[in-house]
Amino acid sequence: MYRSLFPRDVFAELDRLQREMQQAFDLSPTIRGVGRNGFPALNVGTTPTAIEVYAFAPGIDPDKIEVQLDRGLLTLAGERKSPLPDGDGDSRSTVHINERFEGSFRRVLTLPEDADPDAVEARYRDGVLQISIQRRAASQPRRIAIH
Repeated sequence: MYRSLFPRDVFAELDRLQREMQQAFDLSPTIRGVGRNGFPALNVGTTPTAIEVYAFAPGIDPDKIEVQLDRGLLTLAGERKSPLPDGDGDSRSTVHINERFEGSFRRVLTLPEDADPDAVEARYRDGVLQISIQRRAASQPRRIAIH
């Protein structure tokens, strides 16, 4: 009986199909939303003064990542190209396994109402994009002096 040297993993194919279906019907999660296994993977947290978003996007030129904040929606978009041969050039090259995401991506987060669109900072280091969004000062707790 013939067995392929690189058998197709049915479960990996089902996982890929599920991710593509989720992206096709992607609804905007809030910062408290459940993970959707999208790319880039996100960690989102809050402090009393800021909202912190970490996007794990190794191998992407930070100049190719678009970050927008508009009407309470934070959007991350871009594209990751595959370093593997695409088959157009050398007909002798074959890719047997490719589990790394490639292609266009777009993630959208709904931010809380106290997010200050004028106080946003983004940094990219070692494949991690960190976005800090300050909370409006009016929403910060403060101590009221009694006279």
